[in-house]
Amino acid sequence: MTTAMKATVADIARSCGLSTATVDRVLNNRAGASAANRQRVMEAAKQLGYLPVVDQVTLPSRPAHLEFFLPIGANGFMVDLAGHIEDYAARLPLVASCRIHNLAGISPAALQAAVENLSLKANGVGVIAVDHPRTRNILRDVVEAGIRLVTLVSDVPAAPRSAYVGIDNRVAGRTAALLMGRFLNGHKGHLAMVVGSRSYRGHEEREMGFRSVLSEEFPNLTVSSAVEINDEPEGSYAATMQALHNEPDLLGIYCVGAGRSGVARALLETRPKKKPVFICHDLTKETRGYLVDDLADVVIDQNARLIAEQSVIRLLGSIASAAPYLTKKFIEPRLIFKENVPVQ
Repeated sequence: MTTAMKATVADIARSCGLSTATVDRVLNNRAGASAANRQRVMEAAKQLGYLPVVDQVTLPSRPAHLEFFLPIGANGFMVDLAGHIEDYAARLPLVASCRIHNLAGISPAALQAAVENLSLKANGVGVIAVDHPRTRNILRDVVEAGIRLVTLVSDVPAAPRSAYVGIDNRVAGRTAALLMGRFLNGHKGHLAMVVGSRSYRGHEEREMGFRSVLSEEFPNLTVSSAVEINDEPEGSYAATMQALHNEPDLLGIYCVGAGRSGVARALLETRPKKKPVFICHDLTKETRGYLVDDLADVVIDQNARLIAEQSVIRLLGSIASAAPYLTKKFIEPRLIFKENVPVQ
């Protein structure tokens, strides 16, 4: 039995009718080749099996330099996400380097300051950012410099990103409302909502989805307070304490983003006679504890490990592809109760 020989640069050049120099420029992501020629080269390389493939995503022929800009702070989910990105990238031969930038906040100014430190070698960038005109302009400058971009967790659809990696946040909010309504089983009363930051498109979409399902299916439930806390635990603590004071018979609390620890702290301190149903997002060390201790009723998890792996793969795929956008594919959220908490 004979083994097929791996295609060479010369094979690709013959297949697409271009010079080996042009093929080499395209495969190594260097300037000097037109968009049409890049398309011809990448298509020929794909047909000849020159480019590696993972999960049906074609990968680049040369190791790439990746950088991620994440507002990590003290957010347990962000800490886990950054760790998974570093771990997965370190195990991939096609990642030459992977650098995580810890943003000093969620403002466009914080992103701008961090982008100033972007390496000249960078081929691809992953970003969690607010959807703001300044943010979109910053990301547009990055892409115009020849760097591929993916957004993570919360999309910025008007930015020229190659892909969004994350859950459908509107569906996540609708799911939270459906669960809240089912848990409360026909009871009539008030709910509190703790919103991380409406500057994040993802948080805004979750809130919209939550309110939509309440009005459609559970008109007996009313959101009596919805406080934006900028993902600060102290803000969520104060907002929850105020809601519990104003509504002694509060039926439920929906924490849209971070700030989960503030809600949990308020519930532990006040210990209401009948605990409100508490629904939050993201499985972390602390939310595992909330589930086991019956503080949280369900966690809607967006799977930090899977987002990390897919963000690396999608960045590599965008670097290899001549197309400006990759096929859209959401990550499916997981519903975690105390009886099915995964080990990792």
